[in-house]
Amino acid sequence: MFESLGLLADGFATAATPGNLLAVFVGVLLGQVIGALPGIGPSLGMALLLPVSFGMEPVTAIVMLSGIMYGAMYGGTLTSVLINVPGESSGVMTTIEGYKLARQGKAGSALSVAAVGSFIGGTCSIFVLIAAALAISEAALLFGPPEMFLLAALGIIATAALGSGSATKALLMAVFGVMLALIGTDPIVGTERLTFGMLGLVDGIDFLPVAIGVFGIAEVLVSLERLVHLDPMRLPLRDMWPKWADWVSCRMAIIRGSTIGFILGVLPGAGPTASTFIAYAVEKKYSKQPEKFGNGALDAVASVESANNAAVTGSMVPMLTLGIPGSGLTAVLLAAFTLQGIRPGPLLMTDQPELIWGLIASMFIGNLMLLVMNLPLAPLFASMLRIPYALMAPGILLFCLIGAFGATLNLFTVGLTVFFGVLGYFMIKADLPRAPLILALVLTPIMESSLRQSLILSQGSLKIFLHHPLTVILVAVVIACLVWPIVRLLLDRRAGRRGPRALDEAA
Repeated sequence: MFESLGLLADGFATAATPGNLLAVFVGVLLGQVIGALPGIGPSLGMALLLPVSFGMEPVTAIVMLSGIMYGAMYGGTLTSVLINVPGESSGVMTTIEGYKLARQGKAGSALSVAAVGSFIGGTCSIFVLIAAALAISEAALLFGPPEMFLLAALGIIATAALGSGSATKALLMAVFGVMLALIGTDPIVGTERLTFGMLGLVDGIDFLPVAIGVFGIAEVLVSLERLVHLDPMRLPLRDMWPKWADWVSCRMAIIRGSTIGFILGVLPGAGPTASTFIAYAVEKKYSKQPEKFGNGALDAVASVESANNAAVTGSMVPMLTLGIPGSGLTAVLLAAFTLQGIRPGPLLMTDQPELIWGLIASMFIGNLMLLVMNLPLAPLFASMLRIPYALMAPGILLFCLIGAFGATLNLFTVGLTVFFGVLGYFMIKADLPRAPLILALVLTPIMESSLRQSLILSQGSLKIFLHHPLTVILVAVVIACLVWPIVRLLLDRRAGRRGPRALDEAA
């Protein structure tokens, strides 16, 4: 306990330097703006700023990008409440209740409760993150090449198999990501592979053009298809604070939402979206006024927004301790670690304590900044929603291409970005998940290097993956993740057969 307090104090000393404080402020401010503008999203915002972060110190770059990540979670609340358009998929449940409250003249109450709930959910989750990080980092020395291979494989497979939607589609996208990551130069032998004689592919396909393409350009193209006239309501500052009775009615909702959000955030593939849906369902069950749900329930907004921010913090646990991104957002952040020359994994906590504890401390500071900013600046953020998206889209596309070119100063990278942008557009239209593709692209180099190191150590014997209880457990979990989609499909079919029988018997 005392060790963790000492490390956290060192983290605050790192985060409290003028440069890092400015980076946190810029990050959460940009996150607010990005989250409040439909069609952009935190993934694109983080990807666009990856080239900018190249010249920064690692701590400064990481705290700024993470500030965008959790800052955008609240920014999306503005669009959900004021114009009935979720900025992110995790804002769908807030849209259902928040916009109804706004039409009842309670927009200020909804935004205030969301701000406080997000602060409490995020802050409480950071304390749990500290405990989990210390516990897992102590076991970091147990991880050698076999364990690292299995962890990387688990990150790819679990995110694809356990996420929402079709497991088959997710696994196919993960396999496609692995194929893309293998293009370039063999890390052991040094020979070219899968380059088809193209010099631009000798160094492999970088994460940046893929991320900017599938998250940025693709989102803009899809958003331009469904342009609507947004008519946001005005939000006077005097209406921003809810009544005392509202706080009393929401206190348990915030606690329940924070708990659900953190637990589900830790699970790879679940993420903020799943946590908000489950938090909404749980809150409706425990609410004293369930009839208000669907018609403007303030406790639903409190629970959902608490779960949203807590899930973002929860998804940091597997990333910081095991090197496994818990969501698409943390996949982008994991790529930022890689671009800074920092190898993610269990040893990260011991190899880079200043960076990790500075990041954790910055999350405390960033959440406090968000709370202070959200209430007085909400009317200003709301006014930005009056900008027609048709005017913003060309600027977003231009920034995407500039960001891709700035990373390598190579037009081939720009071409790759456009290609993956078009590919991402068709992925969205075909309902193909993009997160497994990104995660596989990030984790495959680690997985391949660890696999080949393991086989070199064992002289080609696969028994090395069963030599230790930890590796046996990891192998069992990987197999379980592969089998689970089949089991789930069989259970769904069995339930489908039972449904018609029950109806026939009732008739």
